Amino acid sequence: MKIGGRHYRTIRPREDGTVEIIDQTQLPHRFATRTLARVEDAAHAIKAMIVRGAPLIGATAAYGMALAMREDASDENLERAYELLLSTRPTAVNLHWALARMRDFLRNRPRQDRPALAWAEAAAICDEDVETCRSIGEHGLAILRAASAKKSGRRLNVLTHCNAGWLACVDWGTALAPIYMAHDAGIALHVWVDETRPRNQGASLTAFELGGHGVAHTIIADNAGGHYMQAGEVDLCIVGTDRVTANGDVANKIGTYLKALAARDNDVPFYVALPSSTIDWSLANGSEIPIEERSADELLKMTGRLPDGALATVEIAAPGSPGANPGFDVTPARLVTGFITERGPCAATHDGLLSLFPEHKA
Repeated sequence: MKIGGRHYRTIRPREDGTVEIIDQTQLPHRFATRTLARVEDAAHAIKAMIVRGAPLIGATAAYGMALAMREDASDENLERAYELLLSTRPTAVNLHWALARMRDFLRNRPRQDRPALAWAEAAAICDEDVETCRSIGEHGLAILRAASAKKSGRRLNVLTHCNAGWLACVDWGTALAPIYMAHDAGIALHVWVDETRPRNQGASLTAFELGGHGVAHTIIADNAGGHYMQAGEVDLCIVGTDRVTANGDVANKIGTYLKALAARDNDVPFYVALPSSTIDWSLANGSEIPIEERSADELLKMTGRLPDGALATVEIAAPGSPGANPGFDVTPARLVTGFITERGPCAATHDGLLSLFPEHKA
């Protein structure tokens, strides 16, 4: 994707042996990058949500392992880096997937070879993510084409929650990749963008992306989605996910479950776009997914731009009131119309997933 006419990936290696990332905490008001020089930098970037989105978290963790190997390629440091990065975010399974892949790849390699091998493997994970997201986009495009055809070319209204675009991945995105491809193919569409309280990833990141690509969109309050569905103003929903269990239950940004309930009540198709690295075959259902509890400050305070361009964080809640801030909720598989993966669409069931990924049959 492009910013100001220049192509960007959300994460890229630099010739000096460091890694450049987009600082997503500054968006949409400022576009800035940061440099990761050590594994601790990568861990901080993930934990502080300077980078976020399940696929990008995995990619950043992979480069964190590579940075650790450049500093100390010992077995002890390999395990230390693995544990440090694994502890940063509990819900997105891509983190564990990428770290396990890196550790297993490096564990039995000669120490002197590990820095170069780790660097190459992290780059491979990033390149694979781009191709995976492109494939998700193409499979999702077919669904959008069919939905558009049913409306005889009249504007297609799509609702999305949180950010599952290129900022959540290395490039393209998951839920937004089909939207970009549909827009580029000339399909008339419009996107309802949930603000996604409390961190406002929809209002800040998804709207930033869609606006930059020229896709028609409107930011709405999180509680407005059901209203627009009742009014016939939503033709389908597409969201991303941070973890999908073997039975098809979906963990995604808090508020997704409510959108799925509203979609079911109004007969609006509800799709979840995901790479196979987001499927956690070890968990039977969504009740087993660890839900991250984040700082109450995210709920009780808000950061925005003042008239003079300065950024400020202000309190928005009653002083002294406590806040609870779960980062994710679980949408039962029964509320999901279907999955869109890099291998194609499937039913949101155990058998549906196995039809595309038969290598996971017991």
